[in-house]
Order: sequence, then C-alpha cells, then structure tokens
Amino acid sequence: MAKRDSGQNIVKASAESLVSAASKVAKRGPAPVHLWNPPFCGDLDMRIARDGTWFYLGTPIGRPGLVKLFSSILRRDGEDYFLVTPVEKVGITVDDAPFVAVDFEVTGTGRDQVLTFTTQVEDSVAAGPDHPIRVERDPQTGEPSPYVLVRANLEALIDRKSFYRLVDIGVVEPVDGENWFGLWSSGRFFPVIPATDLQ
Repeated sequence: MAKRDSGQNIVKASAESLVSAASKVAKRGPAPVHLWNPPFCGDLDMRIARDGTWFYLGTPIGRPGLVKLFSSILRRDGEDYFLVTPVEKVGITVDDAPFVAVDFEVTGTGRDQVLTFTTQVEDSVAAGPDHPIRVERDPQTGEPSPYVLVRANLEALIDRKSFYRLVDIGVVEPVDGENWFGLWSSGRFFPVIPATDLQ
C-alpha cells in the first residue's frame, strides 16, 4: 500500500480549494474577508517576497491572474497574514508588505493634490485619511521604506522608482512645531523626513 505524504497532499488540496473558493467569490465582487470566521487549517507553504513576488512550495507563481485571485482573499490579523475563504483560513508568510505600489498618478496641486497608487495586483488607491502614507527608516542605514495602506491592515511598499518621483513633488510643512518634508494627498499632509535631515 502506497504511503501518503500527508504534509504535501494536505497543502496541495488546500491550495486547490482556496483557488476554487476565491474564484466563486470573485464573480460577486470584492471578497468580504473581514466578515468570515472559518476554522484555522494550518500554514500553507506560500510566501510573498519584498518585491511582491508570490511563491508556492518555493517556486514563483507565474500566473498574474492566480496571484490576483489569492490577493483578493488575503487578510491580516495582528502581525500574521492569512488566505481566508468562508470555510477555511490558512497562514502564509509575508517578508515585508503584501503589496508593492509600482506606479502612481498625480492630479491637482498643493493641498488639493491627490496621489493615486497602483499595486502589482492592479489595486488602485488614492492616498488620504483612509489610506495613509507612512515611512519607516532603517535604524542602521537610515534608508527609507515608504508604505501606503491599500486595504484593512494591508499595506503596499512603494517601489524605489515611484518613491524618487514622490520626492520630486514633496514640500516642507510644519508638523508639531517641526518642519517636515512630505507629501499632500486628499487634503492630508504625510510627513516623510524631518526637513533638517534633507541633504
């Protein structure tokens, strides 16, 4: 009698069931993952790299449509990430942020300016009070990592080329008695770096 590889067979079945469930939900519009409370079914060998590449069993997922489908059922609870359907919830690994903002458009000027970002899975979001921009700086190197909130608890890392373009349109504004270099979008100013740190 052939032995069953319990780990791999379970993972494979779970990935297939996730695709099936996500496909059905996608036909009805955005998945209401925040409303679903299925049982936790364990961790899936799936990882999102810092550059936005999705891996399954160590291999990049080469089908953009499949990546987009998985991203539609992604949820973050606390510091952990899950793919969620009405009947199952599996953990996945995210190296940094689950999305990457690969481009943006600018409309308006000054305080009326709106920055609309597009992610690698074709989400589009206008930065503003509900979709803030934040910047973390590496404590050792000072290297900035800018993010924009895309969905509930899910951020996109703004890619380097886009960040350089953002720096070109940044302005200096006072924030809590200190001048900051930052960005306006949808009536909100987002500080990026203290003006004194600009070189």
